[in-house]
Amino acid sequence: MTDSDRDDLSDDQQQVDRRQFLAATTGIAALTAGCSSIASQGTPVSGKKPTGPVPTPPFDSIRDWVAALDAHGLLIRFPEINQDQYEATGIVFRSTDMFGQYGAPGYLFEKVKIGGKWYKGPVLANMQGHWNTDSIAFGLDPEPREHYKNYQAVKDLMAEILEANDGKYPEIPPVELAREDAPCKEVTLEGDDIDLTKFAFMQTNPYDDGRYVNTASVFTSDPDMGNNYGTYRCALRGPRYLALNPEPNQTGYKMLMNAKERGEATLPIALVLGQDPMVWMISGTRVAPRFGPKPVDELAVAGGFRGKAVDVVRCDTNDMLVPAHCEMVIEGEVPLDDASMRPEGPFGEMFGYLGPRKETNFVINVTKVTHRKNPWMMNAFTGMQRGMITAPMDALYENFLKKRIPNLVAYQTPQYCMGVIFMSINKQEAGEGLKSGLAIAKSNPIAKVIIVVDKDINILDPLEMLFAVGSRWQPSPASEILENAFGLMTDPSQIEYQKTSKIVIDATKQIPGEGGQEVFPETNRALLEKGAPDIWTIVDNKFGEKLKAWKEV
Repeated sequence: MTDSDRDDLSDDQQQVDRRQFLAATTGIAALTAGCSSIASQGTPVSGKKPTGPVPTPPFDSIRDWVAALDAHGLLIRFPEINQDQYEATGIVFRSTDMFGQYGAPGYLFEKVKIGGKWYKGPVLANMQGHWNTDSIAFGLDPEPREHYKNYQAVKDLMAEILEANDGKYPEIPPVELAREDAPCKEVTLEGDDIDLTKFAFMQTNPYDDGRYVNTASVFTSDPDMGNNYGTYRCALRGPRYLALNPEPNQTGYKMLMNAKERGEATLPIALVLGQDPMVWMISGTRVAPRFGPKPVDELAVAGGFRGKAVDVVRCDTNDMLVPAHCEMVIEGEVPLDDASMRPEGPFGEMFGYLGPRKETNFVINVTKVTHRKNPWMMNAFTGMQRGMITAPMDALYENFLKKRIPNLVAYQTPQYCMGVIFMSINKQEAGEGLKSGLAIAKSNPIAKVIIVVDKDINILDPLEMLFAVGSRWQPSPASEILENAFGLMTDPSQIEYQKTSKIVIDATKQIPGEGGQEVFPETNRALLEKGAPDIWTIVDNKFGEKLKAWKEV
């Protein structure tokens, strides 16, 4: 079907064609069906009905996504922010104090003061932080205050898709638009007209290495590895000059090294800003894993999540295809000679600490910039927010782990305590808790503290996890320490680079084969449910609305 043929079809016809495509090529249509659910039939999280219809997936642009968050009561607007006094950073920190990383809304700063000058926004933040953003992204209507339930519903949908699709997420190849039809090409800057300092890129922390472009999807290409995009911080060095920080384990770094080994002088690069929510989510996760007989097309995976192809446009200075509905594209070249490397950092990292300064790092010489009129910018407050929706990654990793840990129930990497992993198992035999945790510790570099609990514990609830540790865990013998394991390079506690000790905490009920009691006591809640099996139905029906109407203070 050509682009012109598609334009002649109604939305309903296009939707049917996409469902047939998914059913024919992947054996499922659940994802597209989920994306087409009518969120406008529900009530926003704020409890207020929107004045118009709630925007529904697929979201072609970040502007559509912001409108959806606003309609669901998940956006706070600020007319003016003085970032010279770090007001935006303070707002994000304070709201996290008040609501937690998974409970804070998104922010829209309409005008921002940077370096003594006022910049027209908007500047966006925390666009995928709240629990319910996972539901909204996939068209599942979130129930007010049922955060864990809403998140689990998305994970369940992802699990069904993976089960029906041989452990992979479906793909819909992108569709290339003509340059004149791409919103990101509305304005073109070349030569001396390029001045990135005129855009609202901000310094997030007083001790960061200046202003940063920290939400770009960095597009690179390799003849063997194919095309890739990932999120790497880029320090703003001048009108046409950026620093670039890909880490050694990331695909962008490997592509740079491959090009250097081939003897190439430079590597073309494109920075995409203001992405749609699916492109942004893939940019910061590994939901499109790079393994298999051929390189994965991450934009096709984004299309699969959307249930609709991503519109793309070709870069002006290289052949890479980038999302056409983004806000800005920065094109350039990365010189590969050692003499071009420059110091970069420090920068506040995801562990919540200031990362170290790097004495040598890559740079980008900017050759062209295209953008929408009045582009919208997004800033990442790293270590203070959940960076992107995580249910697809959690579900994918669970699907993989269940092949190695048959009794695994659930798995989570909580964004509010990097380095800590929560997992639950349906324990069947002595030693299974430690064995399961060790499998994670030995394979996942970010897993430094692995807490294993029974299936009755909700791993999304940190209070339940602490309850299990406090009441079911005996430090001896239900612990094991690995003294010298592979760790994440941004962990501030490391003594040796990429090396760390780890601990597995088996907070499951210890059974007799582990030295535990013959009969472990039941919880008060479990006894209530046993003695009064209808209690939750009674309470919800008689008192549920009254309880939900109470506003948190």
